[in-house]
Amino acid sequence: MKKQTVALLFGGVSSEYEVSCLSVSSVWRNIDREKYDPVLLGITKTGEWYLYSGDIEKVRAHEWDKDFEHLEKAYICPDRTVHGAMVKTENGWEELYIDVVFPVLHGRNGEDGTMQGLLEIAGIPYVGCKVLASAACMDKDVCHALLSAAGIAQVKWLTYFKGSTDFEAAAKAVEQELGWPVFVKPANAGSSVGISKVKSADMLKKAMELAFEHDVKIIIEEAVLDPIEVECAVLGNNELLVGGPGEIVPADEFYSYDAKYFNDASETLLKARIPEEMAEEIRETAKRAYKVLGCAGLTRVDFLVNGKTGKIVLNEPNTLPGFTNISMYSKLIMNTGMTYAELIDKLLALACE
Repeated sequence: MKKQTVALLFGGVSSEYEVSCLSVSSVWRNIDREKYDPVLLGITKTGEWYLYSGDIEKVRAHEWDKDFEHLEKAYICPDRTVHGAMVKTENGWEELYIDVVFPVLHGRNGEDGTMQGLLEIAGIPYVGCKVLASAACMDKDVCHALLSAAGIAQVKWLTYFKGSTDFEAAAKAVEQELGWPVFVKPANAGSSVGISKVKSADMLKKAMELAFEHDVKIIIEEAVLDPIEVECAVLGNNELLVGGPGEIVPADEFYSYDAKYFNDASETLLKARIPEEMAEEIRETAKRAYKVLGCAGLTRVDFLVNGKTGKIVLNEPNTLPGFTNISMYSKLIMNTGMTYAELIDKLLALACE
């Protein structure tokens, strides 16, 4: 059987560039070489595209773009007759046929529908959600609105825009409509980048300014008291497999960027410490949200459970969750009996479906 050429897209102009490099390293090591011929297509922090043929450890260490001996300028070609990438070689520009793309990209310019739009125009199958679902899930404000309209429980939230926000008025609105503490978040960012927990009005302006560094739109959410953070891994297009819910036990007050990737005191439990009846409700809600948002391929769906009342709210979906060696998505799916290589194989099959 002829091997499929799989382009693993990584890096990107995103605050989650480093996480992408870690994720693609794991995928590269675990993809079935008997079925697939993977190639690394990297995007630098400044937006330069290269075909990289060097050591995967240099990708993991974020040093691949300095390994000039193994770099060739390359980019996904929007011309459908190419069905792949254009690569600049010693003989000029040459076509590289690609059967399917795995965009191992996180955050903006990769997870938000932009890369998906390019791949749609190019006519190349790709892993994950399509354009609309990717964009809607990335924008926390839009996602809240869609899920609330579908009757799926959300926290209360307020939305603000850069350049037109009165910080004093925002503080009064928080006191009247949400109460303290709250979480201030960029509307479009992942891996908890730019998020702050705010306990009083005098802390709000600084937190909003930080969030505005990452997006022109931000949201302020009410905090769930004594929260239990749980996550489900959803896999499939029409027939869905749900792994979990697992539980996050963050080292910080919430699962911040540092708590996720750099603090060994954070814990991840493959079985959440909640009653099975509650776990089943969460799994069913995850599947319903997946359908409402139009997701495909994969999505990690995160929930918060009020530790006192037991009320469940859907926190957010993540359409291209991390694939690092500590990432919950792959752990939860593998806990259903699937190997890492089988998960990658299934995702590529769903992309081509």
